[in-house]
Amino acid sequence: MVYLTRREYFNGAHKLYKADWTPEKNAEVFGKCANKHYHGHNFDVYVTVKGSPDPDTGFIMNAHLLSKIMKREIVDRLDHKNFNLDVPEFKNILGTSENVAIQIWKWLEPHITGCELHCVKLVETENIYVEYFGEK
Repeated sequence: MVYLTRREYFNGAHKLYKADWTPEKNAEVFGKCANKHYHGHNFDVYVTVKGSPDPDTGFIMNAHLLSKIMKREIVDRLDHKNFNLDVPEFKNILGTSENVAIQIWKWLEPHITGCELHCVKLVETENIYVEYFGEK
């Protein structure tokens, strides 16, 4: 089994806030992320696929094709967007890094062929990242 990882990046804003909680509880749980004016991050997203190299090309998947899929399915949907306001998938769930990684998986999985989607790693800050390996 061989693993191939491609990185792309995007900028996005969000607010972590539950309307049915008090402002005090939101501040206690989400801290600065509950800022009423939202806040943003420069995200790096790493997508890893796994499989066996094709005997003709030596590729698990063409990395250029993976990049095109990532730009279309992730960057075009999330770059310079407010997750709470501009991304329909986050209308009823918080746009946490965990939930964003899960949604990225859902967007990508149908487009990965000839190999298997292994991991979506979403880096929110230099100190915080999440990894999602699908529902297996």
